Amino acid sequence: MAPSHFDRITRRSAIKAAGGAGILALAGCTESSGGNGNGNGGGNGNGNGGSTGNGNGSGSDSLSGDIVITGSSTVFPVTDAMAEMFMEEHPDVNVTVDSTGSGGGFENHFCPGDSVINGASRPIKDEEIENCTGNGVEPVEFRIAGDALTMAVNNEADWVDCMTFDEMSQIWREDGAETWAEVNSDWPDEPFELFGPASTSGTYDWFNENVIGEDINHTAQHEPTEEDNLIVQGINDNQYGMGYFGYAYYSSNSDQVKAIEVEAEEGDGCSPPSLENAKDGSYPMARPLFIYANEEATQREEVYEFLKFYFENAETDLVSEIGYVPSSADLRDENISTLDDVSGN
Repeated sequence: MAPSHFDRITRRSAIKAAGGAGILALAGCTESSGGNGNGNGGGNGNGNGGSTGNGNGSGSDSLSGDIVITGSSTVFPVTDAMAEMFMEEHPDVNVTVDSTGSGGGFENHFCPGDSVINGASRPIKDEEIENCTGNGVEPVEFRIAGDALTMAVNNEADWVDCMTFDEMSQIWREDGAETWAEVNSDWPDEPFELFGPASTSGTYDWFNENVIGEDINHTAQHEPTEEDNLIVQGINDNQYGMGYFGYAYYSSNSDQVKAIEVEAEEGDGCSPPSLENAKDGSYPMARPLFIYANEEATQREEVYEFLKFYFENAETDLVSEIGYVPSSADLRDENISTLDDVSGN
C-alpha cells in the first residue's frame, strides 16, 4: 500500500497545534446537531463566494458577535456549512466566510488580524508564521478533514485514464511539455489547455511540492483562479483541457469532467480518487485539511463556541456528504483539548 501523504506532514514547533491523532480514521456515524443532512450548508460544493448573515434561528440566546473567516477554497464548503448551522443555533452571531485561497487568506486577512480563522489546504509556512507573529497573531493549527486532490480531464479524453506523478510533473512544470504526445506518444499531438488554482492557493502549493517537485516551479501557462467551478468549466469546455482541485468539487461535478487515476511511480498501480482511498492511504494525492485560529480570538466566547461546534461536527456525515474524509473521535477530542488550552477554558 502506498504511504499516505498525511504521514509526510512535518509538525512545526513554532505554532501550537492539535496532537498527532490520525485524521484519516473515519468517525462513527452520528447526527450533526442543527444540520439539515444535505451536506451543503450554504456552500453548495462550489467553494466560491461566502456566507454572510445572522441565521434564521429563533429563541433566546446570550451568544452574540461577529466572526470573520477567510482562506482555502477547498476548505470553504466545510466551513460555510458549519457557519450556516452555527448561526441557526445562535442567531445573534454573524459568521462571514470568504474564499480567498490559503496563502491569500494568511497574507491579506488572517496575519494582519482582519480575520480570526483561516482555512488551509496545506500546513502554514514558516514565513507566514513570522508574518502573523510580527503582527501579534499567534496561529493555532487544527486538522479538520482529509481530501483526495483530484486531477481531471475533459470527458472526451478517452486516451488517458491514469497518470504517474512524473507525467503530471512534465505537464505542470515550468518549461514543461506543451503537447499530450510529448508526454506519451500514444496521446494526441495537441497542446494542453490547463486550468488550476492561483499561486495564493494552498492546493497550488501542495501540488507543486508533492507532485511537480519541491525544486521545480509550477507552470504559469495555465488559467489561474480561486474559483474551482471555473476550473471545472474550463475543462468541460476544452477537449484537451486538464485541471486539479479538491475532491468535493469533483464529486459535485462528476458528470462534467473525468477524474484521472493516479500512481505515484510507474508500477505502483493506479488508484482512483475517493474518500475511502484517501482514508486508507492508497490514493497518492491524499492530504489533510486545516483551519487556523488566532489564539487571542479563541478567548472570545462566540469564537470559542464556534470552533468547538466545528470540531464536534467535523466528525459527522456532514463532511463526507460535502466530499471530504471526516475527522475522527480522537482528533475531535485533541482539537477541543487544544482549544481549551489556548482559550483558557
